[in-house]
Amino acid sequence: MTREQLIGTIGKNGRRLNMMGSDLARFDFSGLDLTQADFRFSNLEKANFRGAILRGSDLSFSNLEGASFADADLYEANLNFCGLEGVDLNGANVEGAKFNFSGRSKYRTPTDARAEPITLTTILQKPGWGTLIGSLIGALLIYGCNAVIYFTHLIWIATDPLMAGLYRFLIVENVTDGIAVFLLTWALSGWLSRKFQAIWQRHLLVSIAVTISFLLINSGIYTILGKPFIQELAKRPGGIEKTASWYIYVFGDLLIANIFLYVLQQGRQLTRKLSEQEFQLLNMEKLKTRAELDALQAKINPHFLYNALNSIASLVHEDPDKAEEMTLLLSKLFRYSTGRDGELFATLADELEMVRTYLQVEQVRFSNRLTFTVEVSDPALNELRLPQFLLQPIVENAIKHGIAKRADLGRIDVRIYEKNDELHLCVHDNGPSFPDDMGAGYGLRSIQDKLKLLYGNNARVELQNWPLKQVLLSILMTKVRNVHDVITPGA
Repeated sequence: MTREQLIGTIGKNGRRLNMMGSDLARFDFSGLDLTQADFRFSNLEKANFRGAILRGSDLSFSNLEGASFADADLYEANLNFCGLEGVDLNGANVEGAKFNFSGRSKYRTPTDARAEPITLTTILQKPGWGTLIGSLIGALLIYGCNAVIYFTHLIWIATDPLMAGLYRFLIVENVTDGIAVFLLTWALSGWLSRKFQAIWQRHLLVSIAVTISFLLINSGIYTILGKPFIQELAKRPGGIEKTASWYIYVFGDLLIANIFLYVLQQGRQLTRKLSEQEFQLLNMEKLKTRAELDALQAKINPHFLYNALNSIASLVHEDPDKAEEMTLLLSKLFRYSTGRDGELFATLADELEMVRTYLQVEQVRFSNRLTFTVEVSDPALNELRLPQFLLQPIVENAIKHGIAKRADLGRIDVRIYEKNDELHLCVHDNGPSFPDDMGAGYGLRSIQDKLKLLYGNNARVELQNWPLKQVLLSILMTKVRNVHDVITPGA
């Protein structure tokens, strides 16, 4: 496609350009209006977007290496997951743009140094204009403070009530005017940033609004506070000294308002960037946690399936009926382990059903040597959502290290109850006691890792030999009930 054809396409589509998945390397987009264009998954290596308007455009997942966005308008553009190596953003408007999970970009300058963002702080640090602007701001602030002190002192020492009233009027007028200028500029700054791309338009509209505000406020305060004193003073011999016209005074309001607007917009842009960075870090942390949990799930599932398959293999020739029964039970387990669709949590009822099925598998293998119970103190607890595969590895360890080492009857009891604002999940077996120097095997270690990732210090794992041999999991009930505050699936 040529540049002329592209311009024609933009015209036909009402400026909404769809180039998703296109190879547009080295294409010249300079100066074009590409508002809300869709460039997702495109190859835009070394493309020229100099001076282009890309407000709200979606360039996510694109290769932008070496591309030039010099002086382009990228207001609220989406550049997530982009390769940005060597990208030229010198002079570009990136207010509200999204750069999450993108590669590094460079601000190219003639000396190949990173351009410094323009803020009031950086301006004041520069010689020339910075010195002039800083001197002007300092002069206005000092002059204004001294004027307040001067007139306040005059009110304090004034013996003439008319002059005291005049001074009060001047102070009230200027203080009210100053507050109004800031509040009006603050209220308009966000709306102006969203509605107008040109900076001069924003400053022009603020100037108009401040001028109208100046006329209304000063006229009102003059009528209420100043007029009686000024009229009486005018009747005196010599009257009142003539002061400057009103439009001279409005220049001070306009200067202050435009300085406020500039500082507010710079501050909002900086705050937005910091917020986006914090949000990005939070998302990355959630993704990391999700990946670690998925890794734990993936390792647990083959672990118990492997043991169950070994059990089936040992029964195939000795007792085919039992082998068939175990195969059907194993199929049920397999459906549970593979049918979670990315879910990290399941109801306690589902988890206990899986535990029962697993124990039934082992009961076939051990025959009369194994009995078990699964009890829940309160049926309402069955609706709680817990991490999947939380109890099964513990039950599996009880079989492997407890029941399998007994020559006589083995017993496993799974008890779920609430105590001291904690949910307790207890797995007891009557096998040999835990040794004092016992280290956690993979199954138990994976449970500890999972609880640590999801609940931090609000959950714990205990191995107890007294009064009963048991593994006890304790989780704060408020954390169990507020499962979405822990980690939401797909976060």
